[in-house]
Amino acid sequence: MSQVLEALIRQVDQRQEELVQLASQLIRYKTPAPPARNTEEAQQFITQFLELHGFTVDQWEVYPGDPNVVGIKLGQASDQFKSLILNGHVDVAEVSADEPWDTSPFEPIVKDGVLIGRGASDMKGGLAGALFAIQLLDEAGIKLPGDLMFQSVIGEEVGEAGTLQCCKRGYQADFAVVVDTSDLHIQGQGGVITGWITVKSKKTFHDATRKNMIHAGGGILGASAIEKMMKLLQGLQELERHWAVMKSYPGFAPGTNTINPAVIEGGRHAAFIADECRLWITVHFYPNETYESVCRDIEEHLNRVAQADPWLRENPPQYEWGGSSMIEDRGEIFPSLEVDPNHPAVQLLGSAHETILGQSAVVDVSPSVTDGGWFGDAGIPAAIYGPGDLKNAHAVNEQVSIEQLVQFTKVMLKFIYEWGHTAK
Repeated sequence: MSQVLEALIRQVDQRQEELVQLASQLIRYKTPAPPARNTEEAQQFITQFLELHGFTVDQWEVYPGDPNVVGIKLGQASDQFKSLILNGHVDVAEVSADEPWDTSPFEPIVKDGVLIGRGASDMKGGLAGALFAIQLLDEAGIKLPGDLMFQSVIGEEVGEAGTLQCCKRGYQADFAVVVDTSDLHIQGQGGVITGWITVKSKKTFHDATRKNMIHAGGGILGASAIEKMMKLLQGLQELERHWAVMKSYPGFAPGTNTINPAVIEGGRHAAFIADECRLWITVHFYPNETYESVCRDIEEHLNRVAQADPWLRENPPQYEWGGSSMIEDRGEIFPSLEVDPNHPAVQLLGSAHETILGQSAVVDVSPSVTDGGWFGDAGIPAAIYGPGDLKNAHAVNEQVSIEQLVQFTKVMLKFIYEWGHTAK
């Protein structure tokens, strides 16, 4: 390492209290989702922080009260050196009134070497570490030859994909690091998509006609949509078992690719034959699969099930996939993300981790999902790397190890510096 970089890394230890204060300040902003629509004040703080350290900031409203923030610092030789996106979400998991926290979830405290507060692990600790690394580089007067971009996005906790909006706005780079909860593992992820399957009768019948539908010689081609949905449910279970047997991915336990029948809605009144039934499912798939291909597989399988049933053949299932928000339209998509361990940025990030922590970086897959998949979907190489662990994310007394927060900040400082000095 250069002497300048070594000196900066030492400063992280010397100024640890400032780092913790920055993370604490972010936690104090009450940004739970749901209810969401509450990130404006936090995003304004991050905007001012980025502007103070030489970034040009683009801020726009994704939903009322929930703006995205993208800070851009152009490099000294952008056309010759690698560019980098640092990405994180400013929203945090919801808090129920009856949760037994030791203190207020949004009044962070330091206790026994950890910082406690909602978002400490998921993921205001990661945001703080990345921002503090940016601050130290700027204070040292270091001007990277490659472009550096910082994205503070909204909506990740409720599938509102602030990161997707950044991609749609045209922001891209040679590599992206999502500083979300990974326990300092370099991670990819599987994907998740929700969907609605609807069975709807072309005609509505009084419940007294049921005998004409189920007994010999009744003469009415009719059926309960609820009962017919049971047949499709069995079909989903068969497909799920087939996937468990026939599909696998390194790092995932067998059968991680699941089809969860989460919510069922059907019927209108006890005096009617149910003429409509809707099933809300959540599908988990592997990093080497796309949500489009998974949805297509489900539709093809259920359509074959329907073709084998006289009534469903005339009243085939209808499908709605994904959505832009669990709040707005009861749907979400998290694309999968494959990490190439041989990618130069992954190698460099692993090297920075090994130098700082004295041990090899673990490259694996997250058991959860993040916005990282949207980078993969947009063709931007990316990885998840952040402090905190999933047993603390969303938990009562959510916390992050201060030692790990310091380690993360040092790694990011080294990685940002070295990737920004990597020639295209």
